Amino acid sequence: MSKIVDANKKIENKVVSGYKKVEETVVGGYKKIEDKFVDTFLKKDGETIDEAKARVKEEQEQLEKQNKERVESSLNKSKEINDKYVK
Repeated sequence: MSKIVDANKKIENKVVSGYKKVEETVVGGYKKIEDKFVDTFLKKDGETIDEAKARVKEEQEQLEKQNKERVESSLNKSKEINDKYVK
């Protein structure tokens, strides 16, 4: 029984090791592409890639907040109109 357990452990280690190599390659490749995109299209003069990513993230959060506020405002107006005319 111990030989089977040992064999399974070796297989497990090989599979996990192979997966980690693939994961590192894919993630590393994605990060290179992402950095090149930010460098080419989003970075402003004097900005580093990391600063550009942070700025874009902040801008995105502000837009999402504004959109949420607009939706809530629109829903409140709709509710007011509905309450006014449905009674």
